[in-house]
Amino acid sequence: MFSGRSGGNYERLEGGHGPGRPVTGRNFAWKKFAIGAVVLTALVYFFGPRETPTVFGGKKTASSGNDHYYDVITSPHGDSHHPTPPHNVGQGIGQERPPPPKPDTNTGDNELSTFKPPTSPADDPDLSKTVHCTTPYKPNLPLVQYALMIDAGSTGSRIHIYKFNNCGPSVAYEYEVFKNRQPGLSYYKSSPQQAAESLDELMDEAVKVVPKNLWKCTPVAVKATAGLRLLGEEQSKQVLEAVANRLREKYEFYLRSNEDVAIMDGKDEGVFAWITANYLLHTIGGSTVPPGNQRIPEKKPTFAVLDLGGASTQIVFEPVFNEKRPDSMLEDGEHKYDLTFGGEKRVLYQHSYLGYGLKQAREHVHKLVEFLAPEQKDPSKKRVIANPCLASGTKDDVKIGEGDDQRTLSMDGADIGGFEGCSRFVQLVMAKDAICEVKPCSFNGVYQPNLMDTFPTGKILLLSYFYDRINPLLPVDQRDKLLTISSIADLAKDVCAGPTSWAKRWGSDEAAMKELEGRPVWCLDLTFQYTLLRLGYEFGDDRQAKIGKKIDGTELGWCLGATLAMIGADLTCRV
Repeated sequence: MFSGRSGGNYERLEGGHGPGRPVTGRNFAWKKFAIGAVVLTALVYFFGPRETPTVFGGKKTASSGNDHYYDVITSPHGDSHHPTPPHNVGQGIGQERPPPPKPDTNTGDNELSTFKPPTSPADDPDLSKTVHCTTPYKPNLPLVQYALMIDAGSTGSRIHIYKFNNCGPSVAYEYEVFKNRQPGLSYYKSSPQQAAESLDELMDEAVKVVPKNLWKCTPVAVKATAGLRLLGEEQSKQVLEAVANRLREKYEFYLRSNEDVAIMDGKDEGVFAWITANYLLHTIGGSTVPPGNQRIPEKKPTFAVLDLGGASTQIVFEPVFNEKRPDSMLEDGEHKYDLTFGGEKRVLYQHSYLGYGLKQAREHVHKLVEFLAPEQKDPSKKRVIANPCLASGTKDDVKIGEGDDQRTLSMDGADIGGFEGCSRFVQLVMAKDAICEVKPCSFNGVYQPNLMDTFPTGKILLLSYFYDRINPLLPVDQRDKLLTISSIADLAKDVCAGPTSWAKRWGSDEAAMKELEGRPVWCLDLTFQYTLLRLGYEFGDDRQAKIGKKIDGTELGWCLGATLAMIGADLTCRV
């Protein structure tokens, strides 16, 4: 069992007796007793339980401070046999996280039981109760609290069904249920009702999980991201109104107001993702200093979180400035985010780059390739455009635009597809040379503190499409380890080199080959990711990062962070 400990570590303890001390004597009877004691001791030693090292991502390791924050980040197929303990949440942002309540373990003076809390409905003995206590900490609170958060993204919609308990002074997180579907709401822009009905599949999952007697006190929110932002105000408004009406008419969950069915501000999306990751990694969330200890706890170093979606990408980090330089400070503006969480005040830098998500970046590059391609010499023949951002020796029919404006271009990687050629197009799209009104800038003229100065050694966590593209191409034994920025370029070079190169590097990896086959555009995807990190944000080639999708079974992204804020508000149940 993993459990939260002071200092951000996880420990698993499986206790039992060690060997007893044999008693010796001078007469024969005592000798027989001694022999029996030795035999009994040996049996207890070899067959009894005893302490084992903590296991992270399949590796045994000692628990030692913050060095293992990366190790608890797992893939969707991570350590399912190590259940997740409840993560304590402040009652809203800004509350301290107390230690989780412990179940009764009175099994005798000489035994210490191993407590394994449920990690899903499948191993939860009662969905309307909790294994951590029998009565809530405050009589006016429900024992168990569920919350529903729907992420309406550009490529699909996803529901997160979170279970919490009120055993302590602050609400405590237990586990989540996750389900997704495609396409996203923006696909139904011409039919708002169809868009609303597309979420039934997700809401029906919530009906199965949340006990009926808790429906009216279970808040639901739908937060649309970059996909709907790109539709325009009128179309997106119609879709969101239809969704809100559908939730009220068909389901009995608690929709507080239409503001809970809305397009999320890009800065909130990034900051909530930052909260989710750092909360689950125990770098934020309240003091772990025992009561009565007057020592002021030191802030733990937090992770920079970089999220790459389909239509936008976000970066959030906590810059550290040199106090001896009065001119060294975070400029005021929308990028500045003052956050109080777990009793600690932090100043974050955040920015959401609309139009620089993976799929939008693809379209920008393809349009640029088309624009610079030679004119068709023979109008009677089908135009085929040479595209260096398709893997060498591959072809693809590329769709550009949407709806009535959508058209298909035939593109060919032929013998020009390659990392170097593709990089030149991606660099043009990045607009690194755009006018920088407030210096320093990252790319596209956006102000950002220099990461080498303000975040020189901080840990970096890459989410969403970073994970989806990189993880399948890594050897299984390397997926839980750090990777350098330059290693992403190495992947891109081999992918862009085409099928012969794929067979040479991944020929013995059937799963990786299956991912690459029929996806020549992965050359562009990986080249863009490397260029975004290296040229856009100016991380050094030797800088290390971690890709992640889940931490202890909980999906990374903005949803948990946004839910913590939602359940922290005063909830008036609809009865």
